[in-house]
Amino acid sequence: MTPGERLDGLDRSIGELKVEFEKFFNGARTVPPEDLREAVRARIRALRGQNLRGLADRYRLGQLEARFVSLGELWTRRLREAEEGRAPATGGHERAERADRLDPLRGVVVGGRVDTEEAEALYAGLAAAPGGSPGFDLESFRTYLEQQVGAIREKTGCERVRFRLEPDGERMRLKARPLGGPGA
Repeated sequence: MTPGERLDGLDRSIGELKVEFEKFFNGARTVPPEDLREAVRARIRALRGQNLRGLADRYRLGQLEARFVSLGELWTRRLREAEEGRAPATGGHERAERADRLDPLRGVVVGGRVDTEEAEALYAGLAAAPGGSPGFDLESFRTYLEQQVGAIREKTGCERVRFRLEPDGERMRLKARPLGGPGA
């Protein structure tokens, strides 16, 4: 199997795990799919141990790992809320969509002020890229994003801005695109 095929399989496994957890939270499954969760964790560890040569493959693995961790934190919180008898603040589909919305490869949409989750998603994407640390702290990065949003909104009259990360040689580039409004 090529690294791309292995990463496709991991992506499918994460999607399957997401479906199984939704079945559990909706009552169609009696126990959480911890066996499948451990199998996905083992696949990530195995892929981390391999030498992925391409920038895109290394970055994609980092993104899949970040998605798995993010969803895992969501599921752990939902399990704890259920055990404590508290109803979750929002439905499972809304939370899962929010996790997908914060994928820096697909794009992170900012409407007004850049919230911490949006900035963290993009920052984590930069940190997961080859070369590691972006060289600036999260708060500085959030401030930079807000300045960019302001400048783009002023120039184009758009309502929102989509930021996404894109491979460019051996590094990642942050791209911004206006959404909605006269200049979009």
